[in-house]
Amino acid sequence: MSTLEKMQVLADSAQYDLCDYVSHSKSSQVNLPGIYHATGHNGCKIPLFKTLMTNKCKNDCKYCINQSRRNFTRLELSPEELSRAFLHYYNNGYVNGLFLSSGIGDTIDNTMEKTIETARILRKDYGYDDYIHLKIIPGASKDSIKRAMSLANRVSLNIEAATKDGLSEITSTKDYNKDILKRLDWMNDIAKKNPSFAKSGHTTQLIVGANDETDLEILKR
Repeated sequence: MSTLEKMQVLADSAQYDLCDYVSHSKSSQVNLPGIYHATGHNGCKIPLFKTLMTNKCKNDCKYCINQSRRNFTRLELSPEELSRAFLHYYNNGYVNGLFLSSGIGDTIDNTMEKTIETARILRKDYGYDDYIHLKIIPGASKDSIKRAMSLANRVSLNIEAATKDGLSEITSTKDYNKDILKRLDWMNDIAKKNPSFAKSGHTTQLIVGANDETDLEILKR
């Protein structure tokens, strides 16, 4: 399968992960896989290259199209392959930046390493200095989170639910306190100690309507 064909599948798999972008004012009308129009601070639409490293996943999140129990084609892009594809888009003026997420391939640590390596290749090997948003995988090591934040303009880790019980309704493979809240605390701590890391900030999002959580529980979170 060609890189373009892989990108079509992986971009479709990434379509429900949202992102706001806060710089530039460029737009793109190019109809190619992976181009996602994020909303800028002034309401303009900003084209980003948004894809997954892989749609393989060990998690069983009920709301996710990539969950482990689904039977469909599983693909993966290598860091070098993804970097070259992104730079082709960027150098041709199709996109302003990269928004990179991933399912879990073999292990959390190995998948995070591939995500980080993609950003490293772009920054160090190709001299790319524009926008990168990296998704942090729940359960990632503190070292990998720190290295991701050192390379990215923005990072995010999805909290998924407002409560521990709410998360348990939608997945059996994530620990709310350990895999998510603890990692969010690490991200806060790393940002405070390293002001130059992820200077555009770190964010989270949750799924509304996938469990029995009330509006009040969501607002309290």
